[in-house]
Amino acid sequence: MSIAIVTGTSSGIGLHTAVGLARAGFDVIATVRDVARADALREAADAAQVHLDIRALDVTDAAGAQALVEGAGAVDVLVNNAGRGAVGTLEQLTDDDLQAQLDTNYLSVARLTRLVLPGMRARRRGRIVTVTSVGGAVGQPFADAYCGAKFAVEGLMQSLAPVVAPFGIEVAIVEPAAVASSFVESVDRSDAGPYAEQLQAYLDRTAAAFAAAQLPEDAARTVVEAATTAEPRFRWQTSDAAVRFVGLSLADLDGSRVLGATSQWVRGTSGA
Repeated sequence: MSIAIVTGTSSGIGLHTAVGLARAGFDVIATVRDVARADALREAADAAQVHLDIRALDVTDAAGAQALVEGAGAVDVLVNNAGRGAVGTLEQLTDDDLQAQLDTNYLSVARLTRLVLPGMRARRRGRIVTVTSVGGAVGQPFADAYCGAKFAVEGLMQSLAPVVAPFGIEVAIVEPAAVASSFVESVDRSDAGPYAEQLQAYLDRTAAAFAAAQLPEDAARTVVEAATTAEPRFRWQTSDAAVRFVGLSLADLDGSRVLGATSQWVRGTSGA
Protein backbone atom coordinates (compact mmCIF):
# COMPACT_ATOMS: atom_id res chain seq x y z
CA MET A 1 0.00 0.00 0.00
CA SER A 2 1.23 3.50 -0.82
CA ILE A 3 2.20 5.67 2.15
CA ALA A 4 1.17 9.30 2.56
CA ILE A 5 2.23 11.74 5.27
CA VAL A 6 -0.13 14.64 5.99
CA THR A 7 0.83 17.33 8.51
CA GLY A 8 -1.54 19.51 10.51
CA THR A 9 -4.47 17.10 10.58
CA SER A 10 -6.23 17.92 13.86
CA SER A 11 -8.85 19.99 12.04
CA GLY A 12 -9.80 21.73 8.81
CA ILE A 13 -8.17 20.97 5.47
CA GLY A 14 -5.60 18.62 6.97
CA LEU A 15 -8.21 16.47 8.70
CA HIS A 16 -10.28 16.04 5.56
CA THR A 17 -7.20 15.50 3.40
CA ALA A 18 -5.99 12.69 5.64
CA VAL A 19 -9.41 11.01 5.52
CA GLY A 20 -9.69 11.59 1.77
CA LEU A 21 -6.32 9.99 1.04
CA ALA A 22 -7.19 7.03 3.25
CA ARG A 23 -10.40 6.62 1.27
CA ALA A 24 -8.29 6.69 -1.89
CA GLY A 25 -6.35 3.70 -0.62
CA PHE A 26 -3.30 5.27 1.01
CA ASP A 27 -1.77 4.20 4.28
CA VAL A 28 -1.96 7.64 5.87
CA ILE A 29 0.32 8.92 8.60
CA ALA A 30 -1.61 11.88 9.99
CA THR A 31 0.42 14.19 12.20
CA VAL A 32 -0.80 16.50 14.93
CA ARG A 33 1.08 18.53 17.51
CA ASP A 34 -0.76 16.85 20.37
CA VAL A 35 -2.37 13.43 19.90
CA ALA A 36 -4.58 14.16 22.91
CA ARG A 37 -6.31 16.79 20.77
CA ALA A 38 -6.98 14.47 17.83
CA ASP A 39 -10.51 13.44 18.81
CA ALA A 40 -12.11 15.16 15.80
CA LEU A 41 -9.65 13.39 13.50
CA ARG A 42 -10.38 10.02 15.06
CA GLU A 43 -14.12 10.60 14.82
CA ALA A 44 -13.84 11.58 11.15
CA ALA A 45 -11.81 8.47 10.38
CA ASP A 46 -14.35 6.27 12.18
CA ALA A 47 -17.23 7.92 10.33
CA ALA A 48 -15.47 7.29 7.01
CA GLN A 49 -14.54 3.75 8.09
CA VAL A 50 -10.87 4.29 7.36
CA HIS A 51 -7.72 3.79 9.41
CA LEU A 52 -5.27 6.60 10.13
CA ASP A 53 -1.87 6.23 11.76
CA ILE A 54 -2.01 9.31 14.01
CA ARG A 55 1.38 10.50 15.23
CA ALA A 56 2.61 13.50 17.20
CA LEU A 57 4.73 16.02 15.32
CA ASP A 58 5.59 19.64 15.89
CA VAL A 59 6.69 20.48 12.36
CA THR A 60 9.23 22.99 13.69
CA ASP A 61 11.04 20.17 15.55
CA ALA A 62 13.84 19.05 13.22
CA ALA A 63 14.67 15.90 15.17
CA GLY A 64 11.01 14.94 15.37
CA ALA A 65 10.56 15.42 11.63
CA GLN A 66 13.58 13.25 10.88
CA ALA A 67 12.38 10.50 13.21
CA LEU A 68 8.93 10.59 11.63
CA VAL A 69 10.21 10.20 8.09
CA GLU A 70 12.76 7.55 9.03
CA GLY A 71 10.02 5.52 10.72
CA ALA A 72 7.44 5.98 7.99
CA GLY A 73 8.76 3.60 5.37
CA ALA A 74 8.69 4.37 1.65
CA VAL A 75 6.77 7.66 1.48
CA ASP A 76 4.91 8.13 -1.80
CA VAL A 77 3.06 11.35 -0.97
CA LEU A 78 3.92 14.21 1.37
CA VAL A 79 1.24 16.80 2.05
CA ASN A 80 2.68 19.84 3.83
CA ASN A 81 -0.47 21.29 5.36
CA ALA A 82 0.49 22.50 8.84
CA GLY A 83 0.53 26.30 9.05
CA ARG A 84 -0.02 29.27 11.30
CA GLY A 85 -1.31 32.77 10.58
CA ALA A 86 -0.20 36.15 11.88
CA VAL A 87 -1.84 39.56 11.81
CA GLY A 88 0.38 42.61 12.09
CA THR A 89 2.17 45.15 9.95
CA LEU A 90 5.95 45.24 9.78
CA GLU A 91 6.53 48.13 12.18
CA GLN A 92 4.82 46.17 14.96
CA LEU A 93 6.38 42.78 14.16
CA THR A 94 9.45 41.62 16.06
CA ASP A 95 12.19 39.42 14.67
CA ASP A 96 10.69 36.61 16.75
CA ASP A 97 7.31 37.15 15.06
CA LEU A 98 8.92 36.91 11.64
CA GLN A 99 10.97 33.87 12.60
CA ALA A 100 7.93 32.05 13.97
CA GLN A 101 6.17 32.41 10.63
CA LEU A 102 9.23 31.25 8.72
CA ASP A 103 9.72 28.30 11.07
CA THR A 104 6.18 26.97 10.61
CA ASN A 105 5.21 28.03 7.10
CA TYR A 106 8.54 27.79 5.29
CA LEU A 107 11.44 26.08 7.06
CA SER A 108 9.41 23.12 8.32
CA VAL A 109 8.08 22.54 4.81
CA ALA A 110 11.57 22.69 3.35
CA ARG A 111 12.86 20.29 6.00
CA LEU A 112 10.17 17.63 5.57
CA THR A 113 10.42 17.86 1.80
CA ARG A 114 14.20 17.44 1.93
CA LEU A 115 13.79 14.39 4.17
CA VAL A 116 11.46 12.52 1.78
CA LEU A 117 13.32 13.41 -1.43
CA PRO A 118 16.12 10.81 -1.28
CA GLY A 119 13.70 7.90 -1.02
CA MET A 120 11.42 9.27 -3.71
CA ARG A 121 14.38 9.90 -5.99
CA ALA A 122 15.73 6.38 -5.45
CA ARG A 123 12.34 4.84 -6.26
CA ARG A 124 11.81 7.36 -9.07
CA ARG A 125 8.32 8.26 -7.94
CA GLY A 126 6.64 10.53 -5.45
CA ARG A 127 4.44 13.55 -5.03
CA ILE A 128 4.93 16.56 -2.77
CA VAL A 129 1.89 18.77 -2.23
CA THR A 130 2.18 21.94 -0.18
CA VAL A 131 -0.89 23.81 0.99
CA THR A 132 0.02 27.47 0.73
CA SER A 133 -2.65 30.17 0.43
CA VAL A 134 -3.88 32.87 -1.89
CA GLY A 135 -1.57 34.83 0.44
CA GLY A 136 1.31 33.05 -1.25
CA ALA A 137 0.53 34.90 -4.47
CA VAL A 138 -1.12 38.14 -3.29
CA GLY A 139 0.43 40.21 -0.50
CA GLN A 140 -2.26 41.43 1.89
CA PRO A 141 -2.39 44.25 4.47
CA PHE A 142 -1.50 43.15 8.00
CA ALA A 143 -0.42 39.72 6.74
CA ASP A 144 3.17 40.83 6.18
CA ALA A 145 4.88 37.95 7.99
CA TYR A 146 2.40 35.32 6.86
CA CYS A 147 2.40 36.30 3.20
CA GLY A 148 6.19 36.67 3.25
CA ALA A 149 6.56 33.07 4.43
CA LYS A 150 3.95 31.80 1.97
CA PHE A 151 5.57 33.66 -0.93
CA ALA A 152 8.86 32.05 0.10
CA VAL A 153 7.49 28.52 0.16
CA GLU A 154 5.84 28.96 -3.24
CA GLY A 155 9.15 30.15 -4.64
CA LEU A 156 10.92 27.21 -3.06
CA MET A 157 8.53 24.68 -4.55
CA GLN A 158 8.47 26.31 -7.98
CA SER A 159 12.26 26.23 -8.04
CA LEU A 160 12.39 22.61 -6.89
CA ALA A 161 9.77 21.25 -9.28
CA PRO A 162 11.79 21.12 -12.54
CA VAL A 163 14.86 19.73 -10.79
CA VAL A 164 13.14 16.68 -9.31
CA ALA A 165 10.72 16.03 -12.19
CA PRO A 166 13.21 13.88 -14.16
CA PHE A 167 13.30 11.54 -11.14
CA GLY A 168 9.56 10.97 -11.28
CA ILE A 169 8.76 13.37 -8.45
CA GLU A 170 5.84 15.75 -8.94
CA VAL A 171 5.61 18.98 -6.94
CA ALA A 172 2.39 20.94 -6.46
CA ILE A 173 1.07 23.84 -4.43
CA VAL A 174 -2.57 24.31 -3.40
CA GLU A 175 -3.89 27.81 -2.77
CA PRO A 176 -7.10 28.10 -0.71
CA ALA A 177 -8.88 31.39 -0.13
CA ALA A 178 -10.96 31.81 3.06
CA VAL A 179 -11.73 28.40 4.54
CA ALA A 180 -13.97 27.78 7.54
CA SER A 181 -11.61 26.20 10.06
CA SER A 182 -9.86 26.73 13.39
CA PHE A 183 -6.93 28.32 11.51
CA VAL A 184 -8.31 31.80 12.22
CA GLU A 185 -8.45 31.05 15.95
CA SER A 186 -4.71 30.26 15.95
CA VAL A 187 -3.66 33.50 14.27
CA ASP A 188 -1.02 35.48 16.15
CA ARG A 189 -1.94 39.15 16.58
CA SER A 190 0.19 42.20 17.35
CA ASP A 191 -0.72 45.62 18.72
CA ALA A 192 -1.48 47.79 15.69
CA GLY A 193 -0.60 51.09 17.42
CA PRO A 194 -0.96 53.97 14.92
CA TYR A 195 -2.38 51.54 12.37
CA ALA A 196 -5.33 50.53 14.58
CA GLU A 197 -8.03 52.07 12.40
CA GLN A 198 -6.63 50.49 9.28
CA LEU A 199 -6.37 47.15 11.05
CA GLN A 200 -10.01 47.36 12.11
CA ALA A 201 -11.05 48.05 8.52
CA TYR A 202 -9.02 45.04 7.41
CA LEU A 203 -10.49 42.81 10.12
CA ASP A 204 -14.02 43.88 9.19
CA ARG A 205 -13.34 43.00 5.59
CA THR A 206 -11.76 39.69 6.59
CA ALA A 207 -14.69 38.78 8.84
CA ALA A 208 -17.02 39.26 5.89
CA ALA A 209 -14.84 37.04 3.73
CA PHE A 210 -14.80 34.26 6.32
CA ALA A 211 -18.57 34.52 6.76
CA ALA A 212 -18.79 33.12 3.24
CA ALA A 213 -15.78 30.83 3.59
CA GLN A 214 -15.33 27.59 1.72
CA LEU A 215 -15.92 24.42 3.72
CA PRO A 216 -12.67 22.65 4.61
CA GLU A 217 -13.87 19.36 3.17
CA ASP A 218 -14.37 21.09 -0.19
CA ALA A 219 -10.87 22.56 -0.11
CA ALA A 220 -9.44 19.19 0.91
CA ARG A 221 -10.87 17.57 -2.21
CA THR A 222 -8.54 19.74 -4.27
CA VAL A 223 -5.57 18.71 -2.13
CA VAL A 224 -6.45 15.04 -2.57
CA GLU A 225 -6.83 15.55 -6.31
CA ALA A 226 -3.43 17.25 -6.50
CA ALA A 227 -1.94 14.28 -4.65
CA THR A 228 -3.56 11.58 -6.76
CA THR A 229 -4.32 12.93 -10.24
CA ALA A 230 -2.95 11.23 -13.33
CA GLU A 231 -2.56 14.70 -14.87
CA PRO A 232 -0.45 16.62 -12.34
CA ARG A 233 0.16 20.34 -12.46
CA PHE A 234 2.07 22.74 -10.28
CA ARG A 235 -0.53 25.30 -9.14
CA TRP A 236 -4.03 24.53 -7.85
CA GLN A 237 -6.74 26.74 -6.36
CA THR A 238 -9.52 25.30 -4.20
CA SER A 239 -12.40 27.57 -5.26
CA ASP A 240 -13.54 30.07 -7.84
CA ALA A 241 -12.85 32.81 -5.29
CA ALA A 242 -9.26 31.62 -4.98
CA VAL A 243 -8.88 31.55 -8.77
CA ARG A 244 -10.06 35.13 -9.05
CA PHE A 245 -7.92 36.35 -6.19
CA VAL A 246 -4.70 34.65 -7.25
CA GLY A 247 -5.33 35.90 -10.78
CA LEU A 248 -4.92 39.46 -9.48
CA SER A 249 -1.24 38.79 -8.96
CA LEU A 250 -0.33 36.25 -11.60
CA ALA A 251 -1.39 38.63 -14.39
CA ASP A 252 -0.16 41.78 -12.63
CA LEU A 253 3.10 42.65 -14.35
CA ASP A 254 3.56 46.10 -12.77
CA GLY A 255 1.89 45.42 -9.41
CA SER A 256 -0.86 48.00 -9.84
CA ARG A 257 -3.79 45.55 -9.84
CA VAL A 258 -2.91 44.04 -6.48
CA LEU A 259 -2.14 47.32 -4.76
CA GLY A 260 -5.23 48.93 -6.25
CA ALA A 261 -7.39 46.17 -4.80
CA THR A 262 -5.78 45.78 -1.38
CA SER A 263 -5.60 49.54 -0.80
CA GLN A 264 -9.39 49.56 -0.75
CA TRP A 265 -9.34 47.26 2.26
CA VAL A 266 -7.81 49.92 4.52
CA ARG A 267 -9.08 53.12 2.84
CA GLY A 268 -11.19 55.76 4.54
CA THR A 269 -9.21 55.95 7.77
CA SER A 270 -6.97 58.63 9.17
CA GLY A 271 -3.91 56.57 8.38
CA ALA A 272 -4.81 55.91 4.73
